[in-house]
Amino acid sequence: MLCCAAGMSTSMLVAKMQGAAKEQGKEYDIFAVSASEVDQKLVEKEIDVVLLGPQIRYMKNDINKKLVGKNIPMDVIDMQAYGMMNGAKVLKQAEDLMA
Repeated sequence: MLCCAAGMSTSMLVAKMQGAAKEQGKEYDIFAVSASEVDQKLVEKEIDVVLLGPQIRYMKNDINKKLVGKNIPMDVIDMQAYGMMNGAKVLKQAEDLMA
């Protein structure tokens, strides 16, 4: 699950990540949500990892509190990878967090 302010900019990154996963023969449910949707998605879906857009890095502590006891790793997306819309690099970041 990728989170950003409105869920829009990360939607482009989701498409790049899905493309990278497909090229690698992997199948993941990668999706973007706005920060206000995090609680709802944590209830609705089984989440393996949470990545925050660099623009909401200030929310890291708040979102981390929502993940307590859920065993869901979380981090801020690498700013350079985000800016370059490098789906393969962000996919690797997510996979490393899940390992």
